[in-house]
This record gives sequence, structure tokens and C-alpha cells, in this order.
Amino acid sequence: MEYSPPPLFKQGASARVKMMVFAGISIALLLVDSRMHALTAVRQAVGTVLYPVQMAALVPRDVALGVGNYFSSLSALEKQVRDLKHEQIASAQILQQAQLNIVENNHLRKLMEARERVPVKTMMAEVLYDTRDSATRKIVLDRGIQNGVELGRPVIDNLGVVGQVTRVFPFTSEVTLLTDEEQAIPVQLLRNGVRSVAIGRGKSGTMELRFTAPSADIQIGDVVITSGLDGLYPAGLAVARVTLVERNAHGPFGRVVCQPLAGIERNTQLLILMTSPEIAPRPPAEDVKTGRKIAGKMAPIKDPAAATAPATANAAATPAAKAPAAQTPAPAPKPAAVPAPAAVPPKEATR
Repeated sequence: MEYSPPPLFKQGASARVKMMVFAGISIALLLVDSRMHALTAVRQAVGTVLYPVQMAALVPRDVALGVGNYFSSLSALEKQVRDLKHEQIASAQILQQAQLNIVENNHLRKLMEARERVPVKTMMAEVLYDTRDSATRKIVLDRGIQNGVELGRPVIDNLGVVGQVTRVFPFTSEVTLLTDEEQAIPVQLLRNGVRSVAIGRGKSGTMELRFTAPSADIQIGDVVITSGLDGLYPAGLAVARVTLVERNAHGPFGRVVCQPLAGIERNTQLLILMTSPEIAPRPPAEDVKTGRKIAGKMAPIKDPAAATAPATANAAATPAAKAPAAQTPAPAPKPAAVPAPAAVPPKEATR
């Protein structure tokens, strides 16, 4: 069965003829445009008219590309922000370490200067940690018996006295700070030399001068230094500064509170004094019993007048010598035994 369009649509030329006509027209237009450039204005007009349609047709493509670029750029920016944050953290750590090294170097430099000023042998030590007992004021250093640390050695920094070694272990040592309640140190005022004893006050972080008279010449701001009377701390090391003076006229002693000058709780490196200061030896203690025995054996002191009497007796008998003879009749032959007359013949013989 052959299909054919209805008679109404069988009007005009056939489709093959139309195709050939339009193809010829197209070829002619191409030749005219390439040879004569007669259709340039027409092309520009058609392009101008069709540009909005072209842009509208490209909107879906541009939207799809924009969304893709947005998400890709967003992920790239997030990654860049993460990388920058990591770099910032690393830079902050490096900066903090550099600042810590600068502070530590400055502190070590000051310790070296203080080491040259101290007249005894010292050793550098590093603070490991604080003790776990919150009721005491103690720290632990990284030097012990293996390093030559002995019990009772003073510990200082570049500003003054920090404490004293109270326990020693093979590789570490425990230092009791000046502010501990059980720590005491003999001191004197730098201004006038008034001596006292500084004792820690525990958690308050201060010290107190004990056994000071209310009339003592102590003022706020006076610098307290070691007196050296104990033979352990070298004289002249800074200890504290007077911050409070209370005078009690009705009591035997006044109240003087001091603030330590050394970095009691902020040091990382300290100096241990390894030798004691050189002091003059003490005089030997006097033995009371030995003194009594020696006093009993001592000869009586002679009278100078009695000692010169035998020398004058050879010349002549004085009235003082004759008086005892008259009072005591027993030594009667003494006047005949006076050698003065017997000494005359030899003198005449020599003449």
C-alpha cells in the first residue's frame, strides 16, 4: 500500500526541486559575499538583532560554569585558609620559642655577670618543678650529689638570694625558698647596718624581720642584705626590701615586713654556691677547769720593793731592816752576819 499525501497538500513543486533551488541560492550568496562583500552590512544587522537571543541561549551554560567555578574556588579558598592557619600556628610557636630563648639568654647572661661578682665558686642549675606540698615553698633542681651539691648550700640568682638546699639526692636537689615558714637567714640593713633575722611568711610570699626593737632605725624602702655572720651566706648579697614597718611601743619588738628581691617564683636557672666564704677562724673556747688548775699552780707575784731589798742589804742596814730584828729576838746572830764590814779588807788589799 503506497502512502501519499492528501490532494490538498500536493500543490507546488516537489521537495527535491525546492532543495535544489535553495542550495543554488545559498551558493550564489556565498559567491557574492566572498567576491563582492555585499552582505557584510546584512550580516552585522542580523547579528545585532540575534545577539539578545544568543545571550539568552547561553545563560544556562554560564550559570552552570559559574556554579562550578564558585564551588571550586570556595574549596580552594577553604584549603588556603586552613594552610594559612597552620602556618600561623607554626609561626606563633616559633615566635614564642624565640621570645623564650631571648628571655632565657638574657637571664643566663645576667646570671653569668652575677657569677663573676660572687666571691665563691658557683654552679649553674635548672629548675625542674615545684614540690607537690602546697604548704611549703620548695623547688627541685637538676643538680645533686653526683654534681658535688652538698646539704645547706645557698642558692641565688642575678638579683639576690633565692633559698637554701635542704635535701640532696643523687641527681637532683631540693631547695627551700626564703619565703618558706621554716627558712631563716641572718641579715642587716644596707643603709645603717642594723642586724636582724629574716624569716619567711609562707603563702604570702613575703618575709619578716624578727627581734627588731621598736626604736630601731628601719624605714620603708631599706634594702636588706646578708650579714655573713652564719658563715654560710657571703656577706653583701641582696635579700629583700622593706615594705611595711609597724612600731609597737608597748611590746618588746616591732613588726617589719619585706618583699624578696630575687625571682623566687619566676626563675628557670639558678646559681648554687659550692663553697663557703672565707672567714677568720674562731678563737679556741676557754676551758674553765683548765684555767682553774693553771691558776692554782701559778707562783705569787713578788713585790718590787721586796725584790730590791737584798741588793741594798750589802751596802748597809737600813732602819727598815733593823726594825724587824728588834721586834723578833730569835735571829740574834743576823747583825754579825752582815757582809758589809767584811767587804772592806779586800778593797784595802786591792789598793
